[in-house]
Amino acid sequence: MSEVFLEARDITVRFGGLVAVDHVSASFRPGELVGIIGPNGAGKTTFFNAISGVIAPTSGLLIAAGKNLEGRPPHHYAAAGIARTFQTPRVFADMSVAANIDFGLKFAGRHRKGSWHLRDEASILALIGLSSLAELPAGAITPSQQRVLEIGMALATRPRMLLLDEVAAGLTEIEVDNMAQLIRRMRDELDLTVVWIEHAVTTLLNYVERVIVLHQGRKIADGTPAEVVRNAEVIEAYLGDEMVEDGEVAA
Repeated sequence: MSEVFLEARDITVRFGGLVAVDHVSASFRPGELVGIIGPNGAGKTTFFNAISGVIAPTSGLLIAAGKNLEGRPPHHYAAAGIARTFQTPRVFADMSVAANIDFGLKFAGRHRKGSWHLRDEASILALIGLSSLAELPAGAITPSQQRVLEIGMALATRPRMLLLDEVAAGLTEIEVDNMAQLIRRMRDELDLTVVWIEHAVTTLLNYVERVIVLHQGRKIADGTPAEVVRNAEVIEAYLGDEMVEDGEVAA
């Protein structure tokens, strides 16, 4: 896995005098499942916004599949194969669940070059487990199901990289576990690069293969879950000693 799909070099985002992301560099390889954690205000979502084209970095360089995305509008990120979800699910409430998926297919073009086997609503709904709800209005399904539907809409654009922003927020313990299993299954079946921000830290660390830790806009760690939970700076800034002592994260 030496190839790099997305490389972020020295990404900095400033809002007036506030530095939300401070020279963060990270590389993401095809098929990786990477988690990003950090306390509130660490810059996680701002970093996501910068690498998905939602906001333009103040400085730094973004290269996806060999293409320089600096200064490009969001649709160039989508064309490069980057899709994302948001903390609050963005679905079309008055449209059916199936029609929401169809919107994603039409957005990307049903015959996008190099697309994989999820070419229609039925196959995507089957993968995400919403087939039985296909004809219901999206506004009539539960919030947790809307989160899954938004993931399906992102998959409908047939990305190579999927960015998930707190998709487990507000879910029950069982729903969080189901979400984590879905994320792993999507990565495995579709060979996606998946980057996942989450406050459900224990769940995330037990499912991802690599963890990036942000604190006050800076990257303070980048390694396996076992390495990160034993990193002194990470423990001090975020996790606390009890997480290591309790052995909550699988080594």
